[in-house]
Amino acid sequence: MIRWETHAHTKEGSACATASAADMARGCRQAGYDGMFVTDHFYHGNTSVDRSLPWAEWVRQFCLGYYHAKEEGERIGLRVCFGWEYSWDGNDFLTYGLSPEWLLAHPETITAEPLEYLRLIRLAGGCIIHAHPFREEAYVPYIKLVPGRVDGVEVYNGGNHRQEYNERALWYAKSYGLPQTSGSDTHWSDMFVGGILTDQHIRSTEDYPEVVRSGITGLIQNGTDVLF
Repeated sequence: MIRWETHAHTKEGSACATASAADMARGCRQAGYDGMFVTDHFYHGNTSVDRSLPWAEWVRQFCLGYYHAKEEGERIGLRVCFGWEYSWDGNDFLTYGLSPEWLLAHPETITAEPLEYLRLIRLAGGCIIHAHPFREEAYVPYIKLVPGRVDGVEVYNGGNHRQEYNERALWYAKSYGLPQTSGSDTHWSDMFVGGILTDQHIRSTEDYPEVVRSGITGLIQNGTDVLF
């Protein structure tokens, strides 16, 4: 069984993260994972990258967390893949399946209306997972559910402070027949408690949409492996 962290932030890309990408990779490996997605906060969220930069430079700096984690991962035996977390009025959508090169070629990702963004990503072969859809915080003015525009639901999020947020997310996924995922949503190098279990090898972010569709065999929840 292969263990993957699907939701992790680095200091390079997320203003709210406390650990460097290299530290995150080491922490993830020490916690027993085989792979990790770096999903830093994108342009509309709590990014640590200056939005006044030209697009090419913004993307280069935004991707540093991924590149630094990947470099350390290659040294310690952890596969690292690229993703990001898109924010729509505090509602967050994890984006997978597309490379840094694709992002560089598509500056319209920051100007498109949210529903158009979701359409654009999926049309390009990407994958959208609705992260912690029922979280209630001051930065979330109201909850938005768009079951027809996502490929799955994060039914366990290690950053949720109330278990009912995860329970409601599970209800949401089951109600619409959407695939279930899990992630730590970690901003620290010592908090790896979520993730997915799969028998399929994930060699790059482009492999993940197929894993979401048919290759997840269980979830890591509160640090425990739970098979479907």
